[in-house]
Amino acid sequence: QVQFVESGGGLVQPGGSLTLSCTASGLTLSSRAVGWFRQAPGNQREGVACISSRAGTLVYADSVKGRFSISRNDSHNTLYLQMNNLRPEDPAVYYCGSAPGFYHPLDSSFFTNWGQGTQVPVSS
Repeated sequence: QVQFVESGGGLVQPGGSLTLSCTASGLTLSSRAVGWFRQAPGNQREGVACISSRAGTLVYADSVKGRFSISRNDSHNTLYLQMNNLRPEDPAVYYCGSAPGFYHPLDSSFFTNWGQGTQVPVSS
């Protein structure tokens, strides 16, 4: 059974930093494209960052380029999202998911294996 568990969310002030983790079981992360997505209340789930399976190609949403960094630790089978310079528009529940290919890296409809998410509120 495939299971993703996200962690690391928490309250942070604008301009602050946070690192999210996504630990996988039942699936080797390096065998699939894996990514971070977020969903704010009333909004659709949107892609934040994605890493491909083999070459480790990285893709970011324009809204987070230069601020967020996705990485994968194959030894720990864990995906990370380093978030810097957090803005008031970043609060959401952050999820990780996987996809068999890298053709639509920021489209959540192509991803599965969603975890329960981790909440990132940003204080005003």
